[in-house]
Amino acid sequence: MRLPEARGGLSAAVIERLRSGKAIKDARLPNRVDVDPLADEDVQLALAVCYELHYTGFDDVDDRWEWDPGLLALRADIERLFERELREQVGPQPATSAAEIPAALTALTAEREGPSLARYIQSHATIEQFREFVVHRSLYQLKEADPHTFAIPRLTGRAKAALIEIQIDEYGSGRLARMHAELFRNTMGCLGLDTDYGAYLDRLPAVTLAVTNMLSMFALHRRLRAALTGQLAAFEMSSSLPNSRYGNGLRRLGGDSKATLFYDEHVEADAVHEQIAAYDMCGSLVAEHPELAADVLFGAAGSEVLGGRVSAHLLDSWAAGRSSLRAGTAARELLPETDVLAGAAA
Repeated sequence: MRLPEARGGLSAAVIERLRSGKAIKDARLPNRVDVDPLADEDVQLALAVCYELHYTGFDDVDDRWEWDPGLLALRADIERLFERELREQVGPQPATSAAEIPAALTALTAEREGPSLARYIQSHATIEQFREFVVHRSLYQLKEADPHTFAIPRLTGRAKAALIEIQIDEYGSGRLARMHAELFRNTMGCLGLDTDYGAYLDRLPAVTLAVTNMLSMFALHRRLRAALTGQLAAFEMSSSLPNSRYGNGLRRLGGDSKATLFYDEHVEADAVHEQIAAYDMCGSLVAEHPELAADVLFGAAGSEVLGGRVSAHLLDSWAAGRSSLRAGTAARELLPETDVLAGAAA
């Protein structure tokens, strides 16, 4: 992955720092009265670039920049803005006992009334819309499970064991071909998409970057470890049915078993993971640390809020007859529809 195009002064300052090594100057955070930090292109890209240094990094950036004090200081300022706005959107969480945590998580992740992205994709999406959907998911799915792995050394006891149990499945029990990230890469290939990690970074809008940024913020701060477990639980508890619909939608569009394997795998795996995540991981964590209950629910609620924004963006864009992805001179283009599912056909 290479550094993306800047989307404003803040992301320009981060990218210039990484490209030239010059000190960061005049990198002003926007006023919350003027912008929504959760949907601002400049804010979210700047944060995404900072976070990617902790994963695979950028081909055109020296790995030593990961711990640059100037970047870390600016990242901390952006994180405060991001977290404050996310907490305001989520609202305060009720006092909850360990025994009540699974039910509270279930209530937060109950399927909402109104337009459903999964239902639309199952029954109505065109092949081009399905490909856009996959591109939106690619920045996380191609590193699926990696953010949550940061929590392993920060947990103890039963909660730690539960997280490891989930992660073993996510990483295919050590078999490359079964790793969930690799299954997603296969799906992208069958759809004629570029399978390189970060290939579509320039095309991802802020609402999509905000989801992965939330994960990284939770993952890289020990004080937010409970929020990361709550987010994972929410993801696992609301995953099986949507993935069944995504797989059926892709089959409707001509995808074969190789193309749909990623979704079919998650229907079964996440049905098991949701119980482990809710009871053994989150319930056990709160039993050991009752003061973390609100953070568990914050992470789950934050996942629902930001995930809902992405779904609304896709559905609104498609209803208006436009692409849900960003355009740009450096943005990676999708292949023509005639090349789609060539991999599956082969």
